[in-house]
Amino acid sequence: MSDNSGKEQIVIIGGGAGGLELATRLGRKLGRRDKANILLIDRNNTHLWKPLLHEVAAGSLDAGVDEINYRGHARRNGFHFTRGKVCGLDREQREVILAPLHDSEGEVMLDERRIRYDQLIFALGSVTDDFGIPGISEHCMMLDAPAQAERFHQRLLDAFLRLDRDRAAGKDAHLNLVIVGAGATGVELSAELYNAASIIHDYDLGNVLPSHISISLVEAGPRILPALPERLSATVVHELRQLGVNVRTDTRIACGHDGALETDQGEMIKGNLMVWAAGIRAPGFLQELAGLESRKNNQLIVRDTLQSTRDDRIWALGDCCACAQPDGSWVPPRAQSAHQMASHIYSNLRRQRKQQPLKPYRYKDHGSLVSLSRFSTVGSLMGNLTRGSMMIEGKLARLVYISLYRQHQMALHGLAGAILITVIDRLNNAIKPRLKLH
Repeated sequence: MSDNSGKEQIVIIGGGAGGLELATRLGRKLGRRDKANILLIDRNNTHLWKPLLHEVAAGSLDAGVDEINYRGHARRNGFHFTRGKVCGLDREQREVILAPLHDSEGEVMLDERRIRYDQLIFALGSVTDDFGIPGISEHCMMLDAPAQAERFHQRLLDAFLRLDRDRAAGKDAHLNLVIVGAGATGVELSAELYNAASIIHDYDLGNVLPSHISISLVEAGPRILPALPERLSATVVHELRQLGVNVRTDTRIACGHDGALETDQGEMIKGNLMVWAAGIRAPGFLQELAGLESRKNNQLIVRDTLQSTRDDRIWALGDCCACAQPDGSWVPPRAQSAHQMASHIYSNLRRQRKQQPLKPYRYKDHGSLVSLSRFSTVGSLMGNLTRGSMMIEGKLARLVYISLYRQHQMALHGLAGAILITVIDRLNNAIKPRLKLH
């Protein structure tokens, strides 16, 4: 909805982790008290924490249980929500232009709309970057949204069923799964897929064994998980190879084909299912949107206040935001960055309303954690958490990894709500299958 009451209207584009947390806090503080109109715009109806998508793809997590309905959440927290996809921006009139909205049959439900804003925050996240490599977008699946993860999961279940059928018929059939990109998403997905392969035979697919399934993790760089210390990277390689994952570094993909990926050395890596998780970029329409400054990867360039360099009324956070740090580096595109930026913009918007000077944003690196499904968790804690850097593995690492998601839930639902959700999760895990089978 667009407010015509004359109140300040704060519009947030994108309901990912940072955008939804910011809308929730502003709604509780300003929306409920009728001090401002807070509007969240997203192309989807529901929110799911993006670091969970690899679990949805493998079937370890049911997205329908964990996702949040934007309208319901907005109603409870004092802000408004509308579905839409941004197709333009009128900075003179201070209006966001939304493309026509179509239903599942392709019919137009809502015509092009214009939404007024006084403050505009882009929190669009990122999409997978295929770097223009031929055949990748046609033959590889991406995991940018729950719908893509669900589609991969359905194809995985179908592949398991075909494999069971062929093995029962006496054929020497195998399932080849290929993941390109050994950052956190690729590594965690490879472990989750091995977990799925190791338990699927318990559910009346007795002809399917882990030995019939090949999982390859392909990385162009010299080592996996470059964000982690080298020792932990080596530990993860050892763990994955112990599971049976074929970890390949220094392997560049030059072309994608139906059923195979071709390396720059001419080798063909066969794959019944292939996932591309090798890089990210901001959505393409942000490139030079309404004259705003952007990088080659489409990120909006902001000052240290997180306001865009060419318009003080426009802000950005998370993966779609390019914020330089004092040492010349850019804030990394990570969930903790989006969380920190959301909190910082919330604080600066409040300071702005009080006519106080805005504070510069400084990224605080609290470390990185990688979960290898139920098998292991490794990572490093640093910064304010440990007064230095500490490498952690095993149960402690798993506990800290889970706590990151619980912190996101607390930001959205409060302490009591997060505790209740945790209890419900425990009950669901006690009665539901270990793998989503539909």
